[in-house]
Amino acid sequence: MNITVWKLEILKQFGERGELLRLKAKSLLVVHFWAPWAPQCVQMNNVMAELAMEHPPVSFVKLEAEAVPEISEKYEISSIPTFLFFKNSQKIDQLDGAHAPDSSFPPSANKHFKEDLNLRLKKLTHAAPCMCFMKGTPQEPRCGFSKHMVEILHKHNIQFSSFDIFSDEEVRQGLKTYSNWPTYPQLYVSGELIGGLDIVKELETSEELDTVCPKAPKLEERLNVLTNTASVMLFMKGSKQEAKCGFSKQILEIPNRTGVGYETFDILEDEEVRRGLKKCSNWPTYPQLYVKGELVGGLDIVKELKENGELLPILRGEN
Repeated sequence: MNITVWKLEILKQFGERGELLRLKAKSLLVVHFWAPWAPQCVQMNNVMAELAMEHPPVSFVKLEAEAVPEISEKYEISSIPTFLFFKNSQKIDQLDGAHAPDSSFPPSANKHFKEDLNLRLKKLTHAAPCMCFMKGTPQEPRCGFSKHMVEILHKHNIQFSSFDIFSDEEVRQGLKTYSNWPTYPQLYVSGELIGGLDIVKELETSEELDTVCPKAPKLEERLNVLTNTASVMLFMKGSKQEAKCGFSKQILEIPNRTGVGYETFDILEDEEVRRGLKKCSNWPTYPQLYVKGELVGGLDIVKELKENGELLPILRGEN
């Protein structure tokens, strides 16, 4: 049989009165609590489809956990994917995560599942020139080894992105096998494993770390790139779609009426840029408007230029 996507009304019956359980009482019922945004859930749906063809007497149902919170709460679903097994209207087992025992899957399902996981791990290790797979985030490391790794990378001004392995059990377990490295944190450069904390410490001691890992650009260089991202750049609180302060909202209305194209940068999302631009341009407040990398001014200056008829030529780069 094919995996069935039950209508919400039926799923509510499943949670409140148990009609679905009684309907399937004589056969094994497997319910997959899933979420469409989670790749591991999509992969497990494919596995379930193969299982359904291999085991016709078994009923397979997938249930979007967030769409029916009352059912998820009743069965204490705390993570996805989660599989519940029912027989004779009684829950007989539960399986959390996408790493079920190999014996639960036919060989063809195992093969495709591993291929999909390896492809995902390859993409993750190549997600940035330098990737750190760690427990927690650089802002909030959740173990001493991860904290020490982040401190070393920051000390050497190394530009890196990170992945919190606590956020995805499939990645946490799969990467150990994929790279044949049993512990975390793990550091990758151009998709290749450099090693864990001990290896990184050795590279630091031998002064090789700076040549192995990419350096973060200096703040001045970064600000120069940002202010020249577009001919007209507006550094503000929020975005074109949603200003997050009254001054930013007011200044947006001015270029919008000129018809001149411009880009924005949300300074609330990057504290380094927020502080650095104030110092670099010697302008203490936001918003700030730039044309061809040069500061025009804040809201009051822009208003004044508009009233004097000088703003449009400046935005067009004619002055």
